[in-house]
Amino acid sequence: MADRVALYLQDAHDIQDGIEFAKYAESRGFEAVWQAESRLVRDAIVPMAAFAAHTRHIKIGSGVINNWTRNVSLTAATFLTLDDLAPDRMILGIGAWWDPLAANVGIERRKPLLAMREYIYVLRELLALKRVTFEGEFVNVHGIELDVVHGRKEPRNVPIYIGATGPQMMALTGEIADGALLNYLVSPQYNVGALEQLEKGAKIAGRSVEDIDRPQLVVCSVDHDRKRALDGARKLVTQYLGQQPHIMKASGVSQNLLDEIQQVLSWPASEEEIERAMTLVPDDVVQLITASGTPQEVRAKVREYVSAGCTCPVLYPLGPDVRLMIDTFAKGYSD
Repeated sequence: MADRVALYLQDAHDIQDGIEFAKYAESRGFEAVWQAESRLVRDAIVPMAAFAAHTRHIKIGSGVINNWTRNVSLTAATFLTLDDLAPDRMILGIGAWWDPLAANVGIERRKPLLAMREYIYVLRELLALKRVTFEGEFVNVHGIELDVVHGRKEPRNVPIYIGATGPQMMALTGEIADGALLNYLVSPQYNVGALEQLEKGAKIAGRSVEDIDRPQLVVCSVDHDRKRALDGARKLVTQYLGQQPHIMKASGVSQNLLDEIQQVLSWPASEEEIERAMTLVPDDVVQLITASGTPQEVRAKVREYVSAGCTCPVLYPLGPDVRLMIDTFAKGYSD
């Protein structure tokens, strides 16, 4: 497990640069590249197709799409198409999205566990090329199938991973998903509770937590200049301390620091507020919830996540030198 590693890309780089990073990661032995989709900025599907068209064997995951904005039949057809482009290389990562963004586009995220359960059941049936009728509270389809006339007519091997954070969604993941895409900006200690919930759900399905793959997003800011690496991660950490204080507290961040940050940051926070709040965040907090520092330091931190149950670190590069980060992990984690 320690030799598994993947790359995570958001919208910080041009798509053409992302293609080059995916190709380089593949050449350096990375297992997968995951494309983010969360804010109203970069759709995951178009970059995934671009990565697939320019690589040969690296896996490509959505990290993550949501189950509210795409009809389940469209998602099934989309991943059938991606699998046609890169057979057996696609990973369908899906999550429950978040408020206030969902509410602001007119979506009421009620009963998220039931909505996810229904969606994944029908999605999996469609990708198995079955004819599906399902009448649920959130998903209703009648006699539909992926109507493949030309090309491959066999069921598609597209594993489904849930991007879960809360305990109930984590337990559901253990019950119904192929894998859990564990969240970033948490301490390794967070994984202990996450694995307990995965095990709880897995038992319902007659399996164990070891049957569930557990890649984890890890913010990674690496530089031979330690201060520059830490400063590179501090802004993102500061914003997250303000936006997700409950998760930060669960990871061991002191309530006093969280209170100080809340006094400085409004929502949405201005650049000036973020800059002021950054001065309050010490190096040890940055290193608590990210892998930041010299190459040796970030490798050591990533090993902590692996020891805590992560099966494949999915590294989110913050520094300008993405190739340095890839090279840092190209041969495992030994110094």
